[in-house]
Amino acid sequence: MNSRQRRGVILLILSVLCALGALGGVLAVIGDVNSKVGPEVVAYRVKNDINPYTPLDAAKFEEVRIPERWRPATAVTDLGTVQGKIAVTALRKGSLLQAGMYADRPKLQAGEQEVAIMIDASTGVAGKIHSGDKVNIIATYKGKRDTDPDTAVTLVSNARVIDVGRLTPVEKSGDRKTTGTIEAVPITFALAGKDVQRVAHAESFAEHVRLALVPPGTDAPVPAPNDRWYTLNGDK
Repeated sequence: MNSRQRRGVILLILSVLCALGALGGVLAVIGDVNSKVGPEVVAYRVKNDINPYTPLDAAKFEEVRIPERWRPATAVTDLGTVQGKIAVTALRKGSLLQAGMYADRPKLQAGEQEVAIMIDASTGVAGKIHSGDKVNIIATYKGKRDTDPDTAVTLVSNARVIDVGRLTPVEKSGDRKTTGTIEAVPITFALAGKDVQRVAHAESFAEHVRLALVPPGTDAPVPAPNDRWYTLNGDK
């Protein structure tokens, strides 16, 4: 072996040693990081923005793995715990799902019944009504004769919303004089007494059923019986 070959062999050996040293350094760094970070565990994050009071299910979240030491003690580790619950605040895309972000769906109280009706998206408070809100339910009627005034009636004051469905195309029906397809939302209320019949009747026979959102934490004044009915002719 001549001198040039010996130098080549020595350089090759040095290169291998340097590579092994670099690999050892990388492995040492990885080991150090793992020792500091610890093992990974399962958590869940929000797939897309979720509005307050929206019903929750497993499809709205995705599984992620994060270091155990970085997972909050309140992080949800079982999606079964949120099934059938509702969001109590706005949940942003990518947020880690934690206890306190959801609650039980509002329950019926003694004497109440669940009543679901379709509300025209253009005449309701579109996108602003959620489970747990209170609304005034108002129906409008055409006069039976041309000389009869059109009327608006406050059917129910402070009706409690317990569920809001998805926007759905429906055919107009009943005594409404216009026909065709409209975009409507099924909204479920907790109502008591004759309020159930009032709302069911209005959905079938009123021209429109409108919702007036009541500010959170308050109740709208309940109108006197004579003040429930309104006509333009009587507004002087």
